[in-house]
Amino acid sequence: MRYSFILSVLLFLLIQASRFAAAQVAPAPDRTEGEGPFERLIIRGATVIDGTGAPPRTPMDIVIEGNRIVGVHSVGVPGVAINPERRPGGATREMEAHGKYIMPGIVDLHAHTGGTPKTPEAEYIYKLWLAHGITTVRGVAFGGFDWSLQERERSARNEITAPHMVSYHRPGSGWDQGPVTTPETARAWVQFAAESGVDGLKLGAYRPEIMAALLEEAARCNLGSTAHLGQMGIVQMNALDAARLGLGSMTHFYGLFEALYDRHDVQPWPVGMDYNDEQMRFGQVARQWSLVTPRGERWNAVMDEFLELDYYINPTMTIYSAGRDVMRARNADWFDKYLLGSLDEFFSPSRTDHGSYFFDWTTHDEIAWKKFYQVWMQFLNEYKNRGGKVTVGSDSGYIYQLYGFGTILELEMLQEAGFHPLEVVRAATMHGAMEIHKPLQKPIEYGVIRSGMRADLLIVSENPLANFKVLYGTGAMKLNDETGETEFTGGVDYTIKDGIIYDAKALLDDVADMVTEQRLRELQ
Repeated sequence: MRYSFILSVLLFLLIQASRFAAAQVAPAPDRTEGEGPFERLIIRGATVIDGTGAPPRTPMDIVIEGNRIVGVHSVGVPGVAINPERRPGGATREMEAHGKYIMPGIVDLHAHTGGTPKTPEAEYIYKLWLAHGITTVRGVAFGGFDWSLQERERSARNEITAPHMVSYHRPGSGWDQGPVTTPETARAWVQFAAESGVDGLKLGAYRPEIMAALLEEAARCNLGSTAHLGQMGIVQMNALDAARLGLGSMTHFYGLFEALYDRHDVQPWPVGMDYNDEQMRFGQVARQWSLVTPRGERWNAVMDEFLELDYYINPTMTIYSAGRDVMRARNADWFDKYLLGSLDEFFSPSRTDHGSYFFDWTTHDEIAWKKFYQVWMQFLNEYKNRGGKVTVGSDSGYIYQLYGFGTILELEMLQEAGFHPLEVVRAATMHGAMEIHKPLQKPIEYGVIRSGMRADLLIVSENPLANFKVLYGTGAMKLNDETGETEFTGGVDYTIKDGIIYDAKALLDDVADMVTEQRLRELQ
């Protein structure tokens, strides 16, 4: 019986590996972009959205020395000329930001860097992230074990044009001792991972004794933990089960709905269900909306326990959004200029490319996903309202979601769920930083604009609180009444990482050039 179980686990891992594994992606080239850091950079006159949920203030001067914010100064009131004597001086570099908006750099807690054939060069992905104001990404994982850690260190030294990288890994990766199938190997792998310098664990729905060993050892080593609680193990390990064992956060929705059932113990799959058929998998999972009673006894009990455990939820609503409107997702404004042909091909319906499952998607499927989102969003909003931490993640590179753009869509979807725009920004900045720092038992070092924080910021000419679409690389569509022409306004102007100023629009131009070059190669 025991050997049968181990063989089934190995078979399942091999099947999944055939879908998820990608050939090595080319590491980013040495950095040639960005100005700084500077001895004393002063950003003048901006409207500051500080990331805590507090209201914006203007005019503000932000002083940065090296890679740290050393001062955030109110230098006047709106509509009145600024008294120069109130302003900090001694700048070795100044940026004029009157009329612009500054917020902390976005923290995306669910990222991958793809790989061949869909995204052969990491530079493409990194520049899309930075161009959207994303200054910290958590890889779950970015790519191969050693490759991910090497890229993280290169980014930390600013040798490459990339956000800060936090590197989480799946148990069993990086070593030569096989898969994790016992509590003993679970503990041994966590010790190996900690010694190798990983930041945390990306877990599946392991059976209880293995999950407990992984999480206990991770806590002992001050490693973070998040989980995609896959449906093959969900009956033994739903989101509440995992939280009770010490899981720090969940990503996606898997395990949440199963913990909320009040009339079932397992999802009542159709008799012909086959999990390896991805249209069945993703089409049927949305039918869970009808198995949950919002604000019912079970709903409230699970939420109460999550709150007591200080459990973080990283929903990544963006990555499943195509399920409720495939036509919209397939025809995004940004695809023409910024979508690699190789990634476009990966997105097209395919039995072998993970997340490319729209083989025969129906109105019934889209309606099920719309109803699923209504229940999911209600839980997230109520959890936030009661003090729970909800963060931002994208999982882009699948299901018609493009890097950077998918992260901004997540902000829009949190607002759709009921979050005030200031709460959305807080989820994308301060709360993301808090999730990363919690297992370290350290105060946050980024995610808020205040003295002492790392100088990770984004600057945009339009007000993101009025319209998050201005953060998309394409900007927001508006009609110019003077010319009668449709225009796109906004887009991040500058992203500052570690005190280094990146021209976000120039990064997007580089991405567009990569797309054009690949298309020309394909024509040859």
